[in-house]
Amino acid sequence: MLCFAISACSTTVESKPEAAKALESGGALPPAVTSFMGPDASKLQPGPEGGAALVYINPDAQWAKYTKIQLMPVEFWAAEDSKVSTSDQQMLTGYAYNKLREDLAKSFTLVDQPGPDVLTLRVALMDATTVTPGLRSISVIVPQARVLNGIQSLATGSYAFVGSAEAEMKATESTTGELLAEAVDQRAGGMGIKGAASFQWGDAENAIDYWAQRITTRLVELQGRAPAAS
Repeated sequence: MLCFAISACSTTVESKPEAAKALESGGALPPAVTSFMGPDASKLQPGPEGGAALVYINPDAQWAKYTKIQLMPVEFWAAEDSKVSTSDQQMLTGYAYNKLREDLAKSFTLVDQPGPDVLTLRVALMDATTVTPGLRSISVIVPQARVLNGIQSLATGSYAFVGSAEAEMKATESTTGELLAEAVDQRAGGMGIKGAASFQWGDAENAIDYWAQRITTRLVELQGRAPAAS
C-alpha cells in the first residue's frame, strides 16, 4: 500500500483528517478531498496501521516502467478566509516543490512534459481547518535558499496553520490520465492534536520534509527497487 509511514517525530505527530473520520462513519468525503481528487476520491480507503490515513493503489499499474516523473507545481487549497496569507502560501508551496524535486531526483528522472513511461505527480497542501476549500495558489519556481530565508525571517512564534496541516497526492499516467495512486495524510504540531494552535513554521517544514521523503520512498518501493541513499 502507498503510505506516508507515520513514525515518531519530535516536531509533528499523526493526526486523522476529516476524510478518514467520514469514511469510518459512513459519511460523505469532505470537499477538502473531493475538490482536489475529483471523482477518483471515491477509490480512497483507510490506510494500513502506521501509514497514510487514506490510500489507493491501482492494482494493474506497471510501476517498474515509470522511471520519469513530471512534478506539477504544488498547490495550496483553502477557503477565502484562510488565516494563511498569500505570501505564506507561496513560501509553503515553494518549499514543498523544491523539496519534492530534491528527493525525487535521487531516484527518478524529472521531466517537464508528458510522455512514454512518465508519471505525473500532483501534490496539494490543504488548510485542514477550512470547510469548503478552493485552489488559492500554486508554487512558483524560486531557489530553495530564497524560500528558506523567507521562512527563517518569520517570527519564532508564528503559525503556518491552526493545529494541523494536510497533504494530498495524486499520481497519474501522464499521457492517458489513468489513476495510478492517491493518498491523504495529516499531521499535527508537536504539542499533539490537543494543541489547537501548535502547528508552527518549524512543524510545517518538518512535515513537508517528511511527506517528500515518504512519497519518493514509496514510489521507489512500488517499483521493487531499494531507495537511494540519502
